[in-house]
Amino acid sequence: MSKDREFLWRRLHSLLGVIPVGLFLMFHLSMNFTAVGGEQAYNNAIGKMDLIPHNLLLVIEWVVIYIPLLFHAFYGVFIAFTASPNTGRFSTYRNWMFSLQRFTGVFLVIFIAWHIFQTRIQKALGSEVEYNMIADIVSNPFMLGFYIVGIISATFHLSNGLWAFLVSWGITQSPQSQKVATYVTNIIFVILSVVGVAAILAFV
Repeated sequence: MSKDREFLWRRLHSLLGVIPVGLFLMFHLSMNFTAVGGEQAYNNAIGKMDLIPHNLLLVIEWVVIYIPLLFHAFYGVFIAFTASPNTGRFSTYRNWMFSLQRFTGVFLVIFIAWHIFQTRIQKALGSEVEYNMIADIVSNPFMLGFYIVGIISATFHLSNGLWAFLVSWGITQSPQSQKVATYVTNIIFVILSVVGVAAILAFV
């Protein structure tokens, strides 16, 4: 019974990592990418979120973002520290992806918590989340580097997690379909990374 429960928890963890957490990441990156068009373009895009009634926005944030993210993060850390990667014995591409998935997952817990503190919590304390806030944050070279590493970690974690999701949910069962999925998810990783890094550099 415990193995059945663990199987279901892992399935749920995988699902939430793609829907809704993964979808939110893509939405978040696309919103940030508007900064490439300048300060006014970014502020206009972010300002549209203020059109949503505050109480409704809170419900959406907790149901769609925070609760799924918290479960995915904490259960992911549990998996990371209890999993047994085979990179020492079998240095295959997929085993290395397995280890990188766990490493980026633990790092992202720290990065996302800090990012929420610098933005969402500061907004709750009265600050305005707009172009100049992000520009001030990344004006520090250390923070800029931290954010770039965080963005690339997030895009890798999502794209590689999507590959694992397709396998664990039985969508890609044959070696050939898994190989195709590897190419597709790698392309997704590159595209999202370019969008994310270009977005953060637009604030510099």
